Amino acid sequence: MATLNVGNLGEYLREQRRNAQLSLRQLADAAGVSNPYLSQIERGLRKPSAEVLQQVAKALRISAETLYVRAGILDAERDRDEVETRAVILADPTLTERQKQVLLQIYESFRKENGFEIADGGEGMGPGVADGGDSAAPHETAG
Repeated sequence: MATLNVGNLGEYLREQRRNAQLSLRQLADAAGVSNPYLSQIERGLRKPSAEVLQQVAKALRISAETLYVRAGILDAERDRDEVETRAVILADPTLTERQKQVLLQIYESFRKENGFEIADGGEGMGPGVADGGDSAAPHETAG
């Protein structure tokens, strides 16, 4: 019974856009939506579809699942810790894309090792990220 909270979603999107140092127009162009429509989403006047949220998440390089939860599309109680952890990692401007992906691989392998299912639809995840074989930790020797 997730209720729609587009105001909260809009505030979050605005915060993420500003963190990414993008103008409203730049984000709208990158996400393939109109500038007025994105403005209305940020002000809580419009309810975006899951597809639009996915496009915006991709443009911001953040987790689509986080936006789905904030929009009330996914149950906020389910996998909240994982979704928020992944969102923080993906939104960190001090990490490179490769570092973010490696960190997510390690995080998800530990969750899997501890018996937690990995949330489906890992936006921003490359092929084979959550499917790395038997060992969860790297076995390289530092030289």
